[in-house]
Amino acid sequence: MGDVLAGIHATWEFESDSVLIRFERGIRAPKLYQALRERRIPHEALESVSLSQGKRGTVVLHAVPRPGADPLMDAAAGQLKESCDPYRLVLPAERETLAEYYADELRTCLTPYASKPADRHLVAAPEAPLNFKAYDGRAGFDGRQVTFRWFWTGASSEKWKAGDQTFPVAALSGVDWRSPEVFDGHLRLLRRDADGGPAQADRDPAAVIFGLGYGPVHESLPFAAAVLAAVRGGASPAIPHQPVPVAAGRRDPADIAERIRHLGDLHQAGLVTDDEFSAKKAELLAEL
Repeated sequence: MGDVLAGIHATWEFESDSVLIRFERGIRAPKLYQALRERRIPHEALESVSLSQGKRGTVVLHAVPRPGADPLMDAAAGQLKESCDPYRLVLPAERETLAEYYADELRTCLTPYASKPADRHLVAAPEAPLNFKAYDGRAGFDGRQVTFRWFWTGASSEKWKAGDQTFPVAALSGVDWRSPEVFDGHLRLLRRDADGGPAQADRDPAAVIFGLGYGPVHESLPFAAAVLAAVRGGASPAIPHQPVPVAAGRRDPADIAERIRHLGDLHQAGLVTDDEFSAKKAELLAEL
């Protein structure tokens, strides 16, 4: 095809084997679009294509990906609002005839396997390194491992006792992303060696929790998708997970002092034993 169809907040470029979606970065564009910038969707990644009436004099060209083809949509698990769906192209109603033409063209490009789940990711995941700020800690992913560094103001006593965490990709079986726009939003890492684990994300050292202004969709969802793609695409054998403190050279002394002060508060409240307090304090002092 090789043609371009410009819509509201995005432009679709139709190529011989794929659709290249370029997202606008204007102030009115959804923040997720701005974060993604562009995505190439191979025809073999598509399940169906439709055209429907939109709101306020618009039409919507909608391409639906096959389950398992796109790590972003797999991680989202149906939780994205329509306005943030990267597979929806909203156009003025006067372009309906043109949109119908491209919809028909795309339908002819669907493969015989369109109705079946993909056995591998066909759409590229957001690239690492990625990080975002959750309510109880900062999450980082460098392509090989995920790190959680707890905030003294938000992390539970269970997480403080466990310490900052590092999770190699090979030790993970998947991710559980719950949108920050609903109650109990969080990102939980699913570990191969876990035996159930804590039911509540705020007590699970393998999870960070969201909240108002924390873990927004445009930051935490691409992060979850990148981790999921690494887990699914990794060829390394699984290894037992051993939580270890995140070591990043010398820490800010003021930060260490604040952490020790918070640890002392937990100790005085009876949430940390004498042995736990001594061991964690020594661990924090060793980071200076």
